[in-house]
Amino acid sequence: MSEDFSDWIGRSETVSDRLDAARTNALSSALGDAPAADGAPLPLLHHWLYFWDVKPPEGLGVDGHPAKGGFLPPVPLPRRMWAGGRLSFRQPLLVGEAVTRTSTILDVKAKSGKSGDLVFVTVRHELSGGQGLAVVEEQDIVYREAAAPGSIALAPAGDAPDAPWRRDMMPDTVLLFRYSALTMNGHRIHYDRPYAMGEEAYPALVVHGPLQATLLAGLAASHLDAPITGFDFRGQVPAFDGMPLHVCGEKTETGANVWTQQGGTRNMVATITV
Repeated sequence: MSEDFSDWIGRSETVSDRLDAARTNALSSALGDAPAADGAPLPLLHHWLYFWDVKPPEGLGVDGHPAKGGFLPPVPLPRRMWAGGRLSFRQPLLVGEAVTRTSTILDVKAKSGKSGDLVFVTVRHELSGGQGLAVVEEQDIVYREAAAPGSIALAPAGDAPDAPWRRDMMPDTVLLFRYSALTMNGHRIHYDRPYAMGEEAYPALVVHGPLQATLLAGLAASHLDAPITGFDFRGQVPAFDGMPLHVCGEKTETGANVWTQQGGTRNMVATITV
């Protein structure tokens, strides 16, 4: 790629929101989990439900994302994905409290590989509540060329994995719609089947990466006795609606290894430290 986005490195913005109980409890209800009251610790990764970036219709791209050229650089590649990230939990965020998030672009790198041109953007978020800094997060966003028709396939059917920890679920269209609504994620690959299959060459609707990460963090939190201090996750291959999704994990000396799986394929993998 010939474009130079080095001027975007160091760009920063600060936004504020209140961790309203209704929003986190709506997701908990959608997942069959218990609700939380004001003052209780916010479930891990539920902070992604807040800090909405709502644009008017003319501020949207054809994919449903905010149009390029706002906070993030205007990378001229059509497909945008959240590839993974790293989080450090310093102290709990509390349901109902006011929180400030400062975001900074750490790096922009262009690469070429077997799948064509790629641009990786790393963004650091620092979230602070009433007691000070609570969460430090780095997100890896990747921009890619358009996929060729038929190049992305469904995972072959397989037996449920024999994992020490396992939660089985069916990511149906209702769950994907609800998560999109709760995160104000307009990306059409999660709810618009003709667009997902016809324009982005997916074989079905795509299960959100952040939703998978949230399920993994919740599984670990329900099995570990010590507070989770770190969460490092990476998407490997997409997960799709209409197929059972297995949320799996196992304890390690430093925390846990967790992953989502469809058929015999691991979709997202994560390392948890306590």
